[in-house]
Amino acid sequence: MNPSLINWLAVVAAAASAFVLGGIWYSPILFANAWMTESKLTQDEIKKGNQAKIFGFAALFSLIMAANLAAFLATPTTTASWGAQAGFLAGIWTFCAIGMHSLFELRSWKHIFINGAYSVISLTLMGWILGMWR
Repeated sequence: MNPSLINWLAVVAAAASAFVLGGIWYSPILFANAWMTESKLTQDEIKKGNQAKIFGFAALFSLIMAANLAAFLATPTTTASWGAQAGFLAGIWTFCAIGMHSLFELRSWKHIFINGAYSVISLTLMGWILGMWR
C-alpha cells in the first residue's frame, strides 16, 4: 500500500455511489416494501427518525469504507477490474458480518439478503470506481 496513490476525489465519488445505489436499492422500485416489512418498520416510524443523524453517519461510514478500500487498492498495479474484485471480496466479508448479526437479531433470510446484497454490490461499485479513477 502506498498512501500517496490514493485518489481522494475517487474516494468521495465511491462513497457517493453508495448513496446513489442505496437510493435505488431501498426505493419502492426495488426493495423498500420488502425491507420495511422484514425490518418491521412503517413509513411513519421511518419519517420519525432523525434524518440528519441517519444520513450524516451514513455519509461518514460510506466515506470510511471507501477510504479503507482505497488504502488496500493503493498500488501501482490496481485496475478497474482488480478494484471491482477487491470490492466484491470486501462485500462478501460485509455480507457475512451482516448475516451473523442479523441471525442473532432473529432477522429473516430475506432481510439478510436485501441488506447483504446491497453491501456486496455497493462495495463492488466502490472498488471499480477506485480502480478506474487512478
